Amino acid sequence: MNTVMLVGRLVERDALRFTPAGIALLNAKLAHQSEQTEAGGKRGVDFEIELLFAGEAAVQADRLVLGQHLSVSGFLAHKRRQSRTLQLHATGYELVSS
Repeated sequence: MNTVMLVGRLVERDALRFTPAGIALLNAKLAHQSEQTEAGGKRGVDFEIELLFAGEAAVQADRLVLGQHLSVSGFLAHKRRQSRTLQLHATGYELVSS
């Protein structure tokens, strides 16, 4: 199973665009900071991950403002067919209070 739920702050957002087939796409970036427990100890986690919203999710995400905190759900996939870089393909999101 490939399911991801991640909370973070929207730090980058491109303009809404459309594929030749008319599917809406929106690229963005989410910054995440948390403290996790690993091997009985605390570990600080701080990273940015690229997001891709597609279809209706992209149209809805086009209203987002930089700095907003989101809970994003989706799945991980390669950024491009031949790429080893992963991005979070967002299938949904909710605004969360900071």
